[in-house]
Order: sequence, then structure tokens, then C-alpha cells
Amino acid sequence: MELSSSSILLYNNLKAADPFFLLAGPNVIESEDHVMRMAGHIKAISSRVGLSLVFKSSFDKANRTSSKSFRGPGMEQGLKILERVKLAHDIPIITDVHESSQCEAVGKVADIIQIPAFLCRQTDLLVAAAKTGKIVNIKKGQFCAPSVMVNSAEKVRLAGNENVMVCERGTMFGYHDLIVDPRNLEWMRKANCPVVADITHSLQKPAGRQLEGGGVASGGFRELIPCIARTAVAVGVDGIFMEVHDDPLSAPVDGPTQWPLRNLEELLQELVAIAKASKGKQPFEIDLTPFSE
Repeated sequence: MELSSSSILLYNNLKAADPFFLLAGPNVIESEDHVMRMAGHIKAISSRVGLSLVFKSSFDKANRTSSKSFRGPGMEQGLKILERVKLAHDIPIITDVHESSQCEAVGKVADIIQIPAFLCRQTDLLVAAAKTGKIVNIKKGQFCAPSVMVNSAEKVRLAGNENVMVCERGTMFGYHDLIVDPRNLEWMRKANCPVVADITHSLQKPAGRQLEGGGVASGGFRELIPCIARTAVAVGVDGIFMEVHDDPLSAPVDGPTQWPLRNLEELLQELVAIAKASKGKQPFEIDLTPFSE
């Protein structure tokens, strides 16, 4: 396997991003027209704010709460749409895979292959993603300690791909709830790669919303997205992952935790200001010598 020069260049640019890079877009491809419009708006906003953008959307949501839920257009059609978005707006693409067999095809379109949190320890999937030569972003499982990500990242490297990132997306706290432990953002640096904070999925309430007529769906705390985002950039993460929608109340997937497009620029401006004021990326030098007058 040979890493493409474009992947190496993108990875180095993201690592050098100041104050952080942005992975953003609607949760799932609803239509070609929708993702085209969203990509255009998000690119314009990120450019005005001064952030490097990788556009995100999924072709298939394979782990929906209900088998009746909308999943997306599927891999074949979804990749064609993402490729057109990539060319039309001249932006890199990140999308997720759920099976090893998907990696080769996805790697021909996506610049970053994302490993879902539930699958972060699946060796065959990590190796297959690594062998595409594309950047691999691994989401930390909600059930995992941050130390697990050291091993997951190493699986990608041992497959011959140094271009790996790890992503915090919350930890299960009892049933139907997640907490975000800021210590994880620091501890995950031990994976020796860029650390990303998912500021939207980490506020889900998994299967925590009762539906009229029976059944459950995932809810969330959209109003707390700024809280988690402010914390993450103050700590000094390398990247922010967030799902953005122009009409969150009508979004077919994860509506309660998608951030409104109309509020995106305002939030990003604040986050950039916090990140630039913080020294979070620099270790604090603690002096333990006895204090004397």
C-alpha cells in the first residue's frame, strides 16, 4: 500500500490547522440538492471564520434505533453524490463505513474514512480502512476508556498508514445518556495523533425519546452544544466534528443534536476566539518545588 500525496498533504494541513480544523455537515445524505446547498453554505462560513473544512455526510446510517428509520441513499448512490459535492465545491470529504467490504469503494471518493464508535475496536475494519491509504478518523466507543484509542490507532499504523485521528464522542452514563469527560481529550493525546471532539453526537440521549404510538428514538441536548464546544476548544483539541442542518426540526436523522445552520457562524467565531486565547495545546509546566517567600 502506498499513501497518496494528497492524503499526506491533507493530513499535514489538518495537523497544522490554527486554531483547529472543522469536520461538518448534515448527518445523512437526504438528497443531492440538500447536501450541495449545505456544502456551499458551510464552506462559505468556514472560509469567513478562517477554518479548514472537511465536509461530512453519511450514505448509510446502519445503526439506527429502529429498522423503520431513514438510513440514506446507500453506498453506490451516496458515493456518487459525495463525489459531485467534492468536485463542485472543491472540498475534501469525510464519510463513515460499517463493513470492511465498503472501504475500497469509499476510499476512492472520501479523503477521510470514519470508523463509527460502536466499531472502534474492529481490527478487520480498521485494517481495511487503513489499506485505502486515506486518513482514518476513529470515534471512541461510548463504552471505552480513552486508553483504548491508543490501541485502535496503532492497528491503523501497523497496517501501514500513519494518517490516523481519534475522536471523542461521549461516554455512556447509565441508560439513555452520555457524559463528556474533558479529561479524555487530554488522555487521548497518548494515541500520538490529532484529537477531535464530536460536539453533537456526544449530546445524544440514545434511544431516550418515546415516540407517539409506541417505540423509541434517540433524543439529545442541542442547547448544550455550545457548552461542550467551548470546553473542547479551551482544552486545545485539534479538530471539531459537528453535524449541521438548515432545518433541524425536520431532519430525518439525529435532529435533536444537529446544530442550526443559521447559528453556525456565530458559534464558530466564538470558538475561534476561545481557542486563540487558550493555551490548551501546550502542557502546563507544574512546579512542585517548595514555595518560599
